[in-house]
Amino acid sequence: MAVAVLLLTNVLAAEEEKLIPASLDELKAAVADVLTEHDVPAVGIAMVDGSGEVWVGSLGQANLEHETVADEDTMYRIGSTSKMFVALSVLKLVEQGRLSLDDRVRDLVPEIEFENEWESTDPVRLVHLLEHTTGWDDLHLPEYAHSDPTPATLKEGLDFHPHSRISRWQPGTRMSYCNSGPPVAAYIVEKLTGLDFEDYVQFNFFDPLGMTSATYRMNDDYLERGATLYANGNQPQDYWHIIMRPSGAINASPRDMARFVQFFLARGVVGDWALVSEQSLERMERAESTSGAEAGLEVGYGLHNYSSRHENWVYREHNGGVNGGLTELAYLPQASLGHAIMINSDNGQAFREISRLVRAYQTRDLVAAFVEPEREVSDVNRSAAGFYYPINPRQQAAFFIERIFNIQKLWFEEGRLVRKPLLDGEPEYYFPLDDHRFKSGKTGLVTLVDTEDPLVGKVVHNGTTVLRPMMAAQVYLQFAVLALWGLFMVTSLLFAPVWIVRRLLRKIVPGVAIRVRMWPLLATLSVLVFVLAFAVGMSDPFDQLGSPTAVSIAIMLSTIAFALFSFFGVMCTIWSKGAGINRVAYWHSATASVLNVVVAAYLLSQGVVGMMTWA
Repeated sequence: MAVAVLLLTNVLAAEEEKLIPASLDELKAAVADVLTEHDVPAVGIAMVDGSGEVWVGSLGQANLEHETVADEDTMYRIGSTSKMFVALSVLKLVEQGRLSLDDRVRDLVPEIEFENEWESTDPVRLVHLLEHTTGWDDLHLPEYAHSDPTPATLKEGLDFHPHSRISRWQPGTRMSYCNSGPPVAAYIVEKLTGLDFEDYVQFNFFDPLGMTSATYRMNDDYLERGATLYANGNQPQDYWHIIMRPSGAINASPRDMARFVQFFLARGVVGDWALVSEQSLERMERAESTSGAEAGLEVGYGLHNYSSRHENWVYREHNGGVNGGLTELAYLPQASLGHAIMINSDNGQAFREISRLVRAYQTRDLVAAFVEPEREVSDVNRSAAGFYYPINPRQQAAFFIERIFNIQKLWFEEGRLVRKPLLDGEPEYYFPLDDHRFKSGKTGLVTLVDTEDPLVGKVVHNGTTVLRPMMAAQVYLQFAVLALWGLFMVTSLLFAPVWIVRRLLRKIVPGVAIRVRMWPLLATLSVLVFVLAFAVGMSDPFDQLGSPTAVSIAIMLSTIAFALFSFFGVMCTIWSKGAGINRVAYWHSATASVLNVVVAAYLLSQGVVGMMTWA
């Protein structure tokens, strides 16, 4: 038995070693295998360390139709990684004394529309735009769908659809990723300097860094060397003229990105010239404006620069995504190494595998710190155990799903705190540092704190997620209702052919006996229409959901129909009680209708009934 266990351990260890490329050639071969396995056209990679470039180039094809080979000068769309230049631009002006991160946005740009009911006590400040702590919803679909090849000015973009810029909680309390904050910060740079933001970045960063092909707009260089983007099974995508360019419009090559990564490793210095100070980069890498940060959280989203863990190491990074393109820029300052990865595909699994391979190779010789407990678990610590749901959704329209399916469970075992998503995911372990701070068992950094939220009271901040406690009975009750609702929807569909045939054979008397059965069936069919329409819409959300179309209108009408059919179903069962209907059919329909009303009430409370995706 012991021999068998030893052999199995050796096999598993050997398999694990295969996952870590031992040489650059092995890494390149492993990345090429990922491209082949997942049918990804091309990847651009820029790996650097303290001594310079390690690997800068591309693998695969920039364009499948023309079989164009991708290389180090192929231009990819880097998406939200573009936001890093917004933070750098602001920090440069802060160094010059022309701005402060604590400046009130209303004072700087009163002409920019936004709503904040706490403005008198908790105003939106410049730092909130950069750390995504304004409380604003993410861009609405009309803003995403806007793609006018005639370049709009930044002010025109901000004026186009300002309705997403409404604070949902006090600014500076919770982080929630929001693509409309960075362009407001960029507009502040424009207004203060008198330069178009793109020109400011060109003069102050692209040119000094030697990012010779980087551009915010489609130009001749991009038309010549730009990688075609592919989505939905390698379908070529049209160029997306992003209305909020500072948030995600940059096109750049691996050669460009190598120089940008090196900039972070050199702590802001290019040659003998400090573009920004090391202190500014340190502030960029530090989150300060949430209640979690104030409580001692050491990870999270800084100034368009956030922490991400690979095994025992915490990278600083920013990633990005557009239709048919994914990017990440990540670096380890303490080890003086970093990388940028760009693919011209929407294949997230392939992208994650490439990222893991690169990080595994980069950290293969680093020695991980040993993390051990520093104190016993206190009674105050134990009060953090329980169930939680997230309360800082990126898009409020999706909150009705997140609050049910993203429930987390916290508990204590063997002197450590364990956190695990209730429905899926691996457990994470933490050691208490004091009554309210917990350090990661992997990195030793404070990654979880319990503190107070001004709106809801006790919360837990875990990285960028804010979790609110909920009773165990509520968790189990909502899953029970959801399971029963699903069961009765399925049985409503299965029973329908039976009673329809019996009605045609005149074995069921028309009238109330049919109506009792009909309303739950219609409610179920409206749910199916919603799911089908939403699936069709998500295949091309900008075109299908960003404006009134047959698909988006079907979504709106199906949610209204579900609520109405649910209400009529309950009323019909009340009116029909004792009408001589088959008891099994009656109670099945009555239960289905009650469950439908419960779900409809929840959807109504979350703003789903009558949802207009284009609004």
